[in-house]
Amino acid sequence: MRFNLKIETMVFVLTFFLLTACDGGGGGDAGPGSGDPGNNGPALPFFFSANDGTHGEELWISDGTADGTKLLKDINTNGSGHSRPDYFTKMNNKVYFRANDGINGSELWVSDGTTDGTRMIKDIYASGSGDPDKFTVMDGKIYFVANDGTNGYELWVSDGTAGGTRMVKNINETGSSAPNYLSVMNNKIYFSADDGINGRELWVSDGTTDGTSMVKDIWSGVTGGNPSELTVMNGKIYFSANDGIYQKELWVSDGTAAGTEMLKDIYVNGSGNPYEFAVINNKLYFRANNGTNGDELWVSDGTAAGTKIVKDIYAGLDSCDPSEFAVINNKLYFKANNGTNGKELWVSDGTADGTKIVKDIYSDVPGGNPSEIIAMNGKIYFRANDGTNGKELWVSDGTESGTIMLKDINVSEGSGPFDFTANNNRIFFFANDGTYGIELWVSDGTEAGTVMLKDINPGSGNSNNPPS
Repeated sequence: MRFNLKIETMVFVLTFFLLTACDGGGGGDAGPGSGDPGNNGPALPFFFSANDGTHGEELWISDGTADGTKLLKDINTNGSGHSRPDYFTKMNNKVYFRANDGINGSELWVSDGTTDGTRMIKDIYASGSGDPDKFTVMDGKIYFVANDGTNGYELWVSDGTAGGTRMVKNINETGSSAPNYLSVMNNKIYFSADDGINGRELWVSDGTTDGTSMVKDIWSGVTGGNPSELTVMNGKIYFSANDGIYQKELWVSDGTAAGTEMLKDIYVNGSGNPYEFAVINNKLYFRANNGTNGDELWVSDGTAAGTKIVKDIYAGLDSCDPSEFAVINNKLYFKANNGTNGKELWVSDGTADGTKIVKDIYSDVPGGNPSEIIAMNGKIYFRANDGTNGKELWVSDGTESGTIMLKDINVSEGSGPFDFTANNNRIFFFANDGTYGIELWVSDGTEAGTVMLKDINPGSGNSNNPPS
């Protein structure tokens, strides 16, 4: 059957951003550029989408130099038409992504970093857009969600060839199962999906049709347990789910129905709503609400007794709203509001005493509002506003004195850096210096080494769209 692509896309955007970020599950890089997820092989250049004012939003690469920053391929050759490549994911020294050539719609593409080696793998939806996303790598294959125009949005797999790109299973035979939160454990893909009968539940796949099945019907009936934030720790999957009795709470699964159970009822007679999962030293960090302390930072060692609030950062019923989790040196860095300093950068070692504000960047009620927090080489990079220089690029080594504005890129109003990506020991991002518009920048972690790479869209034109 055919599906309304606009409605399906809205559903996916809503369900995907329940993470992103950071996230507990796979799904590839939803940002503009490719990081290096650690696959074996030589480092690939930085892949990103940019608009030079002539070719539209197309596929670009950069090796961190001006000369090495160039248009790789004009995928949509219809004048200034846009191919809008995104979801860059590395596998086997190639980068997989989604793009629209203006003829076949939005489909699965691959590139080895050369123009000739950049091609569409398969026209999944022959008369429309396959809209592949949620890219996740397992055993030399890439798993993703796509719509072939007949079966709706289902789980797909590709080995990089047209013949080896196929739907794994039509989970929902009357609509879209819309798999989400793809996560790999023990050579299997775990995800949430709706088969049209049991509602959205926890599923598993070994990459074969017969080996794709529901793990457990957490909430019996059509409502479904709606598992989210799937995160692997110590051979188990941790996630948030609702069994219809205890509402949204922390669950754990070893991949079997019997071994899938609620770990702790965090908010008795309410919803603990755990999310923003991160793993450090065999412990799971997340945010949750116990009905007494508001949304605060929690930690779990995988047992009910060992699942507890780390610290009531914003004392009382109010919430500190911890978010933007990043890990360096076995510590968790995040944004939080203690009710006094506003939204600032915090750090935690998992203890109450070791959970503290790193620096009061903006000594006023709004706070510095650190955003796009990303880790590289033992330091945290992020965007923040100190109340004087506007939103600029900051760096922190975890100490107050070592938390500084890296560079005042736009001296008049703030450069508003965004879309941070770590690649080959450098941070790539877009920023506006007030002269050249929004362009690609790079930083090696020093002020001198933080430079605009290239005026891609000459003059004051923007090569990328500012965040909404």
